Amino acid sequence: MRLALIGAGRIGKVHARTIDLNPEVTLAAVADVHAEAAESLARQYGVRAISADAIFEDDGIDAVLIASSTPTHADYLERAAQSGKAVLCEKPIALDLARTREALKILEEHPVTCALGFNRRHDPQFAALKQAVADGRIGDMESLIIISRDPAPPPAEYVRASGGLFRDMMIHDFDMARWLLDEPIVQVQAQGSCLINPAIGEAGDVDTAMVTLVTASGRLCHISNSRRACYGYDQRIEAFGSAGMLQASNETETRLRFTGEPGQVEEKPKWFFLERYAQAYSAEINDFVDAWQQGRAPLAGAQDGLEALRLADAAQLSLLERRPVSLDEIG
Repeated sequence: MRLALIGAGRIGKVHARTIDLNPEVTLAAVADVHAEAAESLARQYGVRAISADAIFEDDGIDAVLIASSTPTHADYLERAAQSGKAVLCEKPIALDLARTREALKILEEHPVTCALGFNRRHDPQFAALKQAVADGRIGDMESLIIISRDPAPPPAEYVRASGGLFRDMMIHDFDMARWLLDEPIVQVQAQGSCLINPAIGEAGDVDTAMVTLVTASGRLCHISNSRRACYGYDQRIEAFGSAGMLQASNETETRLRFTGEPGQVEEKPKWFFLERYAQAYSAEINDFVDAWQQGRAPLAGAQDGLEALRLADAAQLSLLERRPVSLDEIG
């Protein structure tokens, strides 16, 4: 696969490194609205820095990875499909359902391999938990707990343009809930507070939130988010069922534990998502290439992005109106 990258920022650099290490993929070109950023990243990997327009017009490019700013995702995704190129798009497709549905309609009219950047599905621990649940190891799953806490809050300027905690941060957890519960979610109830940074509250968002999801059969899922964890990137999942419990724990650098007279001491979790999900980003590219080569659906696709956004919108409405929200109320 000859793959062009749109976006040379922090996540773009992660993808460029992952692409470079994959023998099935060649990084063909880099584009960014900031020409200096594109040229710097392109030089690092010995490839061309070109415009996004040139990428879509180049018949020698098979696929596009969209790692640009969120407001550009839907437009670039549509142009990729219309030019017959496979596309891996970072989440979200858009911050509103109407624009997301427009992009999905273009994908229906111009079918191409389309993957969405829900990288946590590709994490080895979470994938093993998913498989163990599917294998019946805990019997019938009855409840699910997902914990996701960032090491430090983002700037308020970022929050204003992000769509808020539910659409920017918890959307990953909504996707994990859908993937692990594997049945329709029918109700959402959210609580949120601003406890960490008053500027986030002034920007109209929360920095601490808890959400309860209810499935069609009555299974329950609790999601807990915080924009600050002084000890690092806290990413844990617990699945509880009739025959037992499965837990996915935090990743540390070496998993060493010291035991001595003072007690037991373990390492702190890895600091942020770039370290915690390095393997997941690699597996995500592998899955995208395999899906393109085999003509199958990728592990996470555009419809998953739409459904996670519906849950985020339901959570936002629940927070604002202080009540449970049925998914039927969300378009």
